[in-house]
Amino acid sequence: MRRQHYIDLIHRSFRTHPVVALLGPRQVGKSTLAREIQKSERSETHFFDLEDPVDLARLDAPKLALEGLRGLVIIDEIQRRSELFPVLRVLADRKKCRFLVLGSASPHLIRQSSESLAGRLASIEVRPFSILEDVSFKRLWLRGGFPRSFLAKSEGDSHLWLRNYISTFLERDIAQLGFRFPAPTVRKFWMMLTHYHGNLFNSSEIGGSLGLSGPTARRYLDVLSQTFMIRELQPWHANIGKRQIKTPKIYFRDTGLLHLLLGLSKLSEIETHPKLGASWEGFVLEQITSHFGLPPEEVFFWGTHAEAEIDLLCTLSGGRRVGFEIKYTDAPQITRSMVIALKDLKLNAIHVIYPGKTNFKLSDKISAIGFERLKDLA
Repeated sequence: MRRQHYIDLIHRSFRTHPVVALLGPRQVGKSTLAREIQKSERSETHFFDLEDPVDLARLDAPKLALEGLRGLVIIDEIQRRSELFPVLRVLADRKKCRFLVLGSASPHLIRQSSESLAGRLASIEVRPFSILEDVSFKRLWLRGGFPRSFLAKSEGDSHLWLRNYISTFLERDIAQLGFRFPAPTVRKFWMMLTHYHGNLFNSSEIGGSLGLSGPTARRYLDVLSQTFMIRELQPWHANIGKRQIKTPKIYFRDTGLLHLLLGLSKLSEIETHPKLGASWEGFVLEQITSHFGLPPEEVFFWGTHAEAEIDLLCTLSGGRRVGFEIKYTDAPQITRSMVIALKDLKLNAIHVIYPGKTNFKLSDKISAIGFERLKDLA
């Protein structure tokens, strides 16, 4: 499945930056994108896969290995050698080649990248499949967007792949990032987060259930967030005379992983499960942020202790402040909470996303948007 929107974005980024980083979870398709860029490149190219012992050894003396190269240099799994970034800064300034680097962790975990390559690095988050790929939304919701899970021949094959993915992530990937957390405890923590999906994160409560301190539970969450497994949706604080929520909400970024850990393998099982609404909310949230290309630091939720809230708050093109309410219903309606949010936050619009095919007005500034028409929004 060709992901042209990412290919175009990579080419645009190279117009202004000598180094482009593709960041995202493992097995999300970063290497496939890099190979496509390599095939279309007119100049010479060089590919280093740092999971290959030979390529890893070649970069034991990175400056010696890289300084004579021309054209495009691709370095996969760069989080295994974060000390490469200062070398890339020197070589990028010589303007003899460009670098496409791939990493399975956020810039905060790929140490030195932001400091060493300030002004030289463009970061692109590569996400699992989304509505940008024009795929079946029910299958996408059930299986999640990891290519091998989504494209599996059966639900059983999809679940087997996801189960192995979790095991590899816990037993190998976390350790490769330098963390020495016990895999069984992190697994229990991750499974416990399924019950908090779509809810406020309480480190003391979760930590106490596992015999961990609140700060340790917080560190576990940080690792899952920085490796693109969990989204921490931060609260928005408005200058109003009301007590507002200041604790982040958490969501599984891939509903395939959420459903696996909940033991759900069919849509019919999801539709009768207590986490139905939360699963739909997290799924749609990820699709909205993918559609508009919104980074994590630019999306929020808003809520007050008097129970007025908005599921997602962001600023779109033209400086429009827009709220999204996400409802699993076939008959969306205006709620008191929406009216309060529209007034207190001075929103330009509220869109209520529901699992339908039709868009229609609920009021002057509130519209119902069928999920299958979400791509119509600009």
